[in-house]
Amino acid sequence: MIKNFKWLFLLSLSITACSSDDDNGEEAVVITSGSADFSKYVALGDSFAAGYSDNALFKAGQENSYPNILSQQFALAGGGTFNSPFMADDLGGFSVGGMQIPQFPTRLYFNTATSTPMNVAGISGTDITAQVAGPINNLGVPGAKSFHLLAAGYGAANPYFKRFASAADASVLGDALVQSPTFFSLWIGGNDVLAYATSGGSGVNQTGNLNPATYGNSDITDPNVFAATYSQIVAKLTENGAKGVVANLPYINALPFFTTIPYNPVPLDANTAALLNSANGFGQYNAGIQFAKSQGLISQDEADRRTIAFHAGAGNAVVMTDSYLTNLTAFGIPSYRQATSEDFIVLPARAFIGTQVNGNPLQVNGVSVPLADNWVLSKDEVAEVKTATDAYNATIEAVANDKGLALVDTKAILAQLSNGGIVKDGFTLTSAYVTGGTFSLDGIHPSPRGYAFISNMFVDAINAKYGSNMPGVNLGDYRILYPQAFQ
Repeated sequence: MIKNFKWLFLLSLSITACSSDDDNGEEAVVITSGSADFSKYVALGDSFAAGYSDNALFKAGQENSYPNILSQQFALAGGGTFNSPFMADDLGGFSVGGMQIPQFPTRLYFNTATSTPMNVAGISGTDITAQVAGPINNLGVPGAKSFHLLAAGYGAANPYFKRFASAADASVLGDALVQSPTFFSLWIGGNDVLAYATSGGSGVNQTGNLNPATYGNSDITDPNVFAATYSQIVAKLTENGAKGVVANLPYINALPFFTTIPYNPVPLDANTAALLNSANGFGQYNAGIQFAKSQGLISQDEADRRTIAFHAGAGNAVVMTDSYLTNLTAFGIPSYRQATSEDFIVLPARAFIGTQVNGNPLQVNGVSVPLADNWVLSKDEVAEVKTATDAYNATIEAVANDKGLALVDTKAILAQLSNGGIVKDGFTLTSAYVTGGTFSLDGIHPSPRGYAFISNMFVDAINAKYGSNMPGVNLGDYRILYPQAFQ
């Protein structure tokens, strides 16, 4: 009996062992780089590459940047060390002499008590004069335009680059090339048009001007300048055989900075609407518009667009200035009209529309006082932005095809976010402000989960182009918004 029991016990162990072997019979998938070599990876770009989020650059944001996440996936397939120019803490912005620099404020957090974004209290531990030792692999520089990557001594104009530039006369591209990269990512061009858009079109469309040294910060880069610059950057990065991935540019209507504030957010009671429509409101202006039309100075269509009318109840459009209207100032008629769905009210206007001028209840911004150009991107300015974006994207696609690079179609993918959303890892990502899960509180830059999503977009494009089989990251491992304070 005892012998039989021992035999049965050994038999059960044998069966258990066989079952265990069967369960693990499949060999583990070997992650490979395909025809790519990730051993020396550098990332070039602007604030998106840097990990900018919630209107600031801070350490946690940099850790969740798409290049940093990519480098971790590359490590599974032979990738090497990836160094980022980390900020000193998670407050964001720069300080000097123990004081926060107003132009570089701390990051935003969502205040649940007021349901509004607010700046984190404190003073950044990142002194604007401090240097970070290199070599640096993440060469994403907030504020950089395409031609800035070629500029020697760019650190003198941009403190984000100055803090990790290898020398006073260094360029972003030069600091990348000196590392002899085997693989690179390049996502640049957003600021060549985005700075114009976020300023409400306050800059200049420099199409036709081939001298970027004369451009202002909020100007649109000439498409030929962009094409020449972009081609030169990629030619230099690939001349020794490096492979890489590039990304095109989304339309601005994929960003909640331009789509959150409706064009018609003004509620009015009957008395206020009547006052605004009277001679004491816009009645005289409307009469002037009809005079201009009767004199053949403007068309009926323009007269209709310029006529301002309010009604009792919700849904009144804001009043705005529009420099693209026929100039009638010689007749004492300003260029006013009400916004339409073709205009984009920029996100910061949420705290400005409806405020009073010097406490005067009859002088209300966006209602009795027209919004200035910086608060609205007019439909004509939107068209200029789209034209430039299309031209840049044509260059990016052509260069990618010519050099055999992986191409991430962020334009198409981000458009899906504002058209029903994208479901990944059990989460639905949309472009909705705060609740969509993709964008941070500045309405332009991604949230942690948004950056993880972008990283997966890059991984998919790289795998498809080079035959690698790297996995993406699980979006559930990345939060939607950063907290007020980190534990």
